[in-house]
Amino acid sequence: MIEIPSTVPIKAWTDGVELDQGALQQLFNVSRLPVVGPHVAVMPDVHWGIGATVGSVIPTTKAIIPAAVGVDIGCGMMATRTSLTLNDLEGRLPAIRDEIERTIPVGGPGVKGSWGDTRFRGIPTSVEIIWRNYLAKPFADLHSLHPKIKANPTVEQLGTLGTGNHFIEVCYDEEGRIWVMLHSGSRGVGNRIGTYFIQLAKEDYYRHHDSKLPDIDLAYLEEGSEHFDDYVAAVGWAQQYALLNRKLMMGSALIALQRALPDKVEGQSLPMEVTSEAVNCHHNYVQQETHSGRSLWITRKGAVSAGLGELGIIPGSMGVRSFIVRGKGNPESFMSCSHGAGRRMSRGQAKRQFTVEDHATATAGVECRKDQGVLDETPGAYKDIDAVMAAQADLVEIVHTLKQVVNVKG
Repeated sequence: MIEIPSTVPIKAWTDGVELDQGALQQLFNVSRLPVVGPHVAVMPDVHWGIGATVGSVIPTTKAIIPAAVGVDIGCGMMATRTSLTLNDLEGRLPAIRDEIERTIPVGGPGVKGSWGDTRFRGIPTSVEIIWRNYLAKPFADLHSLHPKIKANPTVEQLGTLGTGNHFIEVCYDEEGRIWVMLHSGSRGVGNRIGTYFIQLAKEDYYRHHDSKLPDIDLAYLEEGSEHFDDYVAAVGWAQQYALLNRKLMMGSALIALQRALPDKVEGQSLPMEVTSEAVNCHHNYVQQETHSGRSLWITRKGAVSAGLGELGIIPGSMGVRSFIVRGKGNPESFMSCSHGAGRRMSRGQAKRQFTVEDHATATAGVECRKDQGVLDETPGAYKDIDAVMAAQADLVEIVHTLKQVVNVKG
């Protein structure tokens, strides 16, 4: 851990990994806010974000910074071990990818990548049930208070992947056992909620404070203010949406795997979840926690909770390893770890620097897209995952090492 002098201490697990000047300036900006402290924890995958860096843990007292939580509220990972082995997949990788893409809407925006896409037969019954039982009523209440948060598409995107760095992968572990792993969040509705409350926080700050912020994207909502309770309710709803979105997609991905390998699963049930071998965790979210006897709002912007014994997921990029980890409960990091390898260059730079041929070489052996549209996600655009893991050895221990053989992106 490295301590960086600032208004409140910045404690960074960045030994051996890049920390660019833009991200460092954002960390200084956050450290100057009167509601932040006792310190800011920086994960080894840290990189520039909107307002606050991705890969940071920001504790606040009686306030939340909506832009630090971000617009992909509840974004996170899920991984489940199946009853299959690597040998069962031999010669079937293209069929598996094709079946996943036929079963789960991927891509976007809007209707594309939703159940409204003409490739699909409307919203599945399983999605309708989850929406009706867990999400519909609280969203209707939220929408009645804040009608500017558009209602659609909402249920139409539940159980779908999205775009960008979101993915579905089929992987194998150190014993050749097959896992399904996926990365997604609260889709378009989470974006609308985040964008809306970020703007309200800016307006609220201008009305009630004379002092200038180092970055207006760091405007915060204080407990007792007009919109604070509504934001907490909205962000909690979006985090629940994201969690259920991943569960629904995992079920669909396992069904796709069954369809692609009928002879391998005949007479047995491919497990939807194995209690000791399944993880579903957020890495873009906020919740109230107690640390060192203090009640704090903990915002993990690109960071995973890593309490003592708690399981988490740290993915690499499209062509490298990912890890199932167990937290060590380090109080200095607010019991957190990184959420991935972390970008080492912008999407635009990656598209300029890498060719399709570079990408094909970097993803050799992985059944995935190898075209111009995914160059911003090529492995070279990300930090070295081994260096990232080494830098946080006192935060987590590795339980399983996963290597993908199929990758599906929007």
